[in-house]
Amino acid sequence: LYLERLLERPRHVEIQVVADGHGVTTHLGERECSVQRRHQKLIEETPSPAVDPDLRARMGEAAVRAARSVGYVGAGTVEFLLAPDGQFYFLEMNTRIPVEHPITEMVYAVDLVREQLRIADRQRMSVAAQPLTPRGHAIECRITSEDPFNAFLPATGRVDYLHVPGGPGIRWDAGIETGCEIGLHYDPLLAKLIVWGPGRDQTIQRMARALDELVIAGVATSQPFHRRVMAEPSFRSGRYDIGYMDEVGAALLLREADRADAELVAIAAALAEHRRRQVPVARSEAVTSDGVSPWVKAARLGALRWPR
Repeated sequence: LYLERLLERPRHVEIQVVADGHGVTTHLGERECSVQRRHQKLIEETPSPAVDPDLRARMGEAAVRAARSVGYVGAGTVEFLLAPDGQFYFLEMNTRIPVEHPITEMVYAVDLVREQLRIADRQRMSVAAQPLTPRGHAIECRITSEDPFNAFLPATGRVDYLHVPGGPGIRWDAGIETGCEIGLHYDPLLAKLIVWGPGRDQTIQRMARALDELVIAGVATSQPFHRRVMAEPSFRSGRYDIGYMDEVGAALLLREADRADAELVAIAAALAEHRRRQVPVARSEAVTSDGVSPWVKAARLGALRWPR
């Protein structure tokens, strides 16, 4: 008989640790990873809305002790489940650079990939031995080739057009470009959209704007889902846990599908009414032999010549 503690409504919070071969091990704060589907993270942010400086220090100390206890060297992530009462429990350790490392880099101004290479070269890491203080807030959205309105089923196709958002605090880490083919033989992660801001509210606003500016034509992606999350009240308030997708995410997708269906119905009704109101136009001298007005032809020709 195997028993383990049941945690109700926990959050998935991980601590970034870095250790070199010269006896220095430290941490770079936490990342909130509770927005996930089937244990696959969809959105990450740092600092966590549920972690204050005292809790950050205690979780960071536990992560550093875990890394030191096994003589770990390199960049790694110690993952915890955080209960509503503030108690946290060890989940696992990932002995590698994580997908979501850019948000830590933007908040702590540390190039984790560079530090990992320095450590591999037997150099001392340049990160301070003492824990650093987070500066601002950062959020990462994983843009995947999955259709959120079709149960997140894998999507394939060709990237016909790609427009990447820009502006202050915007970072785009991607493996796609216009013209590339998206198949089924690799991980669905296409890109990571990372946004930094001086505070959480400003960061959410910047992320919403960046998601609106992002254009990936030719293949379905998770972008619409991320856009909806940025406007969802429980996410904006920071009061969410690992049950977010079950409790809120599915409803977001249903509402979007309903709205899309309603829009299609409205468009179809408008087209039907337009056709009903159309009446045969009497031919006159102002209409050429092919039935098209010279004014219409001139407008079409101008549209073709006018630079866009």
